Amino acid sequence: MKQIITWCVLAATLAVSACATMAPGAREGPAAATPFDLSGRVLVNYDGRAFSSSVRWQHAQQRDEIWLLSPVGQTLAYIDANAAGATLTAADQTQYSAASVANLTRQALGWELPLAHLQYWVQGEAAPFSAPEAVARDAETKITALTQDGWRIAFLYFPPAEHGGLPRRLDLVQGSNQIRLVIDGWRRDAVAP
Repeated sequence: MKQIITWCVLAATLAVSACATMAPGAREGPAAATPFDLSGRVLVNYDGRAFSSSVRWQHAQQRDEIWLLSPVGQTLAYIDANAAGATLTAADQTQYSAASVANLTRQALGWELPLAHLQYWVQGEAAPFSAPEAVARDAETKITALTQDGWRIAFLYFPPAEHGGLPRRLDLVQGSNQIRLVIDGWRRDAVAP
């Protein structure tokens, strides 16, 4: 009988700790996915308008830094996000702040960058805090298409010998909003900013 009680207490402890790891605040934070540093280009179509720029994204466990750059390398917008919130500094030094990058980019740029999810999607993974509605995989089990939290994502990958076969392009669609992210360079051993 004593063993049964011990096993029940252990099972309850494990269940409670599993629930604690999925606390609601954790799902929106920038920390979680493997750290990386990537560079590429982004093209956004939203509300009948378009935006394009080069992008550099440095993701660490507790912080994200994103630079949106002109063709000549001038910073159009700099985004700094951590557990306390997100700040966008525009080229004219105007600053915007919000609780999340998605809210921040919607407010400052007019389109939503779903960073909490994208940190996983750019690595060819579904975000772990919600079940995908649909997943398609290739013969190597890499995700080729994903529907998650209202977003549809199509993936194209580098060859295995190039950047470890990580995603090269993601096409994201949510309603009339479309984001194409083309990744030119990857570094997964990025040092925390």
